[in-house]
Amino acid sequence: MTARLVDELAARRLDWIVPAWNGPARVQALFTTRTGATSAGVTATLDVLPSEPVWLVQVHGRDVVEIDEPMLDGVQATRPRADAAVTRVSGVVLAVQTADCLPVLFADRAGSVIAVAHAGWRGLAAGVLEATLAAMRVPATDLSVWLGPAIGPRAFEVGPDVYAAYCDTDPGAANCFSPLREGKWLADLSGLARRRLASIGVHDVTVDGSCTYTDSGRFFSYRRDKQGGRMALVAWLADHDAA
Repeated sequence: MTARLVDELAARRLDWIVPAWNGPARVQALFTTRTGATSAGVTATLDVLPSEPVWLVQVHGRDVVEIDEPMLDGVQATRPRADAAVTRVSGVVLAVQTADCLPVLFADRAGSVIAVAHAGWRGLAAGVLEATLAAMRVPATDLSVWLGPAIGPRAFEVGPDVYAAYCDTDPGAANCFSPLREGKWLADLSGLARRRLASIGVHDVTVDGSCTYTDSGRFFSYRRDKQGGRMALVAWLADHDAA
């Protein structure tokens, strides 16, 4: 089905990203760009999704919601307040929105559970990735993870609050910060995420590496544009016979 998804995007001239990672074939996912619909309009442009995505009220925290069949109607009517979502149900489309923060896709190698997370620096420091793994209830060594487009290490200027949020508890995280000038650093958000994942035993991590800030033709960036355009990472488990 992944090949069909790529072909569908090409036919519609949508420059959207299908993750190239080590996740199982049953896991379907895409990351939108500035081409075509934005925000919650994904389904208006791309009708290959099996259902309306479960959108979240994202607050830069670490809360995770697990989506099962009995709660589907409720979460479609009222968005859960969380920064990550998990499901084991085929056809349930999980979604997070970003515009510089890191979109993260998780799956176990058996293709039995998936998760998506919105990881800005606050949520990442608060432990949203660790909380997502705990909600998935699978061994860390069984996971594959994809880190999508986010603000890159040559564009993410931060102050002492961000530096302290990581380095006060993990001095080795200083390797993910490049001194810029007095009281300012350039931070590697994807590098910090990889470090957090490695600390809990997740090593099968693929990094897209695209910079949302510098590639203005392809991506929205809140830090660059100071307005509300968003991309979306959507993911779902296909039926076994369609994987």
